[in-house]
Amino acid sequence: MDDNRGLRGAVRTKDGWAVRHAIVTVTDLMGRQVARVQAGEDGRVAAEPLPGGTYTVIVTAMGYEPAASTLIVSSSGTADLGAVVLARAGGTELPPPGPWTIDPAHSSVAAVAQHLGLSSVRGRFGAFEGRVEIAEPVEGSTVAARIEAASIDTGNKMRDDHLRSADFLNSDAHPAIEYRSTGLTAVGPDRWTVHGHLTLNGVTQPVDLDLTYLGTGPDPWGGVRAAFRATAELRRADFKIRFNQILEAGIAAVGESLKVELEIQTVQGETLPEA
Repeated sequence: MDDNRGLRGAVRTKDGWAVRHAIVTVTDLMGRQVARVQAGEDGRVAAEPLPGGTYTVIVTAMGYEPAASTLIVSSSGTADLGAVVLARAGGTELPPPGPWTIDPAHSSVAAVAQHLGLSSVRGRFGAFEGRVEIAEPVEGSTVAARIEAASIDTGNKMRDDHLRSADFLNSDAHPAIEYRSTGLTAVGPDRWTVHGHLTLNGVTQPVDLDLTYLGTGPDPWGGVRAAFRATAELRRADFKIRFNQILEAGIAAVGESLKVELEIQTVQGETLPEA
């Protein structure tokens, strides 16, 4: 086939990402299908020449709103769709499919616990890694993360040493805290519930994350980044962390539950940029 003839075009999101495997259907003015072609991995469309005339083009892709337009084909059979822009169903453009690596230098993993029934103590984990695999459709996406339990930092050495002990994280016996997702449920245009399993103190329990997508954009190192915020509520007893000193006033020194707060920035690809 002559590369300069036939149907040509590309299917993109509004941010310019390729919509892989979109279906382009061409019908004549009587509504009869005359061509049907699938876009490639790069979102590009290429088909055989069509008889000259006026046609209707309908572009569809799973997870996106369909788009329709009129197509004029020249007598040579050449037609240019240009860039067909599809809007994601629900109105939110998501990161393109593929691997995304968590950047610890620009992310935060924190836990907040009630102290003395009056105030909160916040701790952060300084060492962690993980990967997000964006799928198409997005509900098939996965996340896996590993946190070094001993990297907890609340700003107080005595308290941190106690948190690393067998009373709490037991980091000598169980150095890693791990999370692996098992599914994803949409709860809004930019919010999802991530279903998964958390392993903490050697105990694995189902834990859901309330995830919000914050956006995608270029970084100064020539890469592309996507940001997310997530929260979860954990009960210490579910992970066999039962230490709880009761003060003379009858107040528990540490609350029974804690809130996990994640601010995650990911880099497109399987590796992080060199520092």
